[in-house]
Amino acid sequence: MIANRLTIACVAMIMVLAGCTAAPQSNWTNPPLAVPFQPTIQQQIQLARIDQLLKRNDLNDDTLAQVYYERGLLHDSIGLRDLARLDFNQSLSLKPDQPDVFNILGVYFTQSAHFDAAYEAFDSTLELNISHPFAQRNRGIALYYGGRYELAHEDLIAHYQQNVNDPYRVIWLYLVDLEREPETAKDKLKRRYDVSDKQDWGWQIVRMYVGELTESELLAQITAESEDNDMLAQRLTEAYFYMAKLYHYNKDFQAALMLYKLALAGNVYEFVEHRFSLLELSRLMAEASVEQPVAAGDS
Repeated sequence: MIANRLTIACVAMIMVLAGCTAAPQSNWTNPPLAVPFQPTIQQQIQLARIDQLLKRNDLNDDTLAQVYYERGLLHDSIGLRDLARLDFNQSLSLKPDQPDVFNILGVYFTQSAHFDAAYEAFDSTLELNISHPFAQRNRGIALYYGGRYELAHEDLIAHYQQNVNDPYRVIWLYLVDLEREPETAKDKLKRRYDVSDKQDWGWQIVRMYVGELTESELLAQITAESEDNDMLAQRLTEAYFYMAKLYHYNKDFQAALMLYKLALAGNVYEFVEHRFSLLELSRLMAEASVEQPVAAGDS
């Protein structure tokens, strides 16, 4: 339902952004695309098995909680997020001390822009497991989307310091720095890039951000080096999202709109870049309607 409303709204926003003038020539007339992910036979069989298992009446609450959690992860992996959220809530009602469930519910709250609920969910995760590998990052991202940039920076800098060789920690810090200290953000990004081991593929996105690689070169590299369709879809999802973020920041709404939609095109549902593209689209539409209002008499 939410996705359908956003799709309709995107069409309307394209018309708003275009106005009465011709749209500028795109740099991505024929953007590289992967075959979108589809539910696999294995996933469908596993869902059927879980559904059969849930019909049994001899499972205790801890076992039922785990089964609902696993089905929620499966629903999430194929894009059935409303069903996944129901499963996660059911799991939590049976066993309330599950940090992983609070963490993923926090991500869901972030996606739907319920930021206070997201902060509470991530706080619960960290209370139950102070060493949770993702909760601090996810809380930092939620704080970023909630406009609480100083608190976001506190979480994300601590997360970065745990692994300075993770490019995505560096990228999210840069996005927060753009809002906090835009005049020094790129210099900080470059210093973090310089001290890294540069082994992970994601450093290519950082190279694009610091100006060592053009967008066209990045996309050509992804196309040439992806070993299969899965890798192609995953890397394009990341590249398009982080490209969109810069265009969005610079208020090039037409380019950002298209790139967020390209980030969604591969159906890589489990990647944060896919998760937050719909949120970014709703933010973009709100910003564009303020920045470029359509006069009543326009045709």
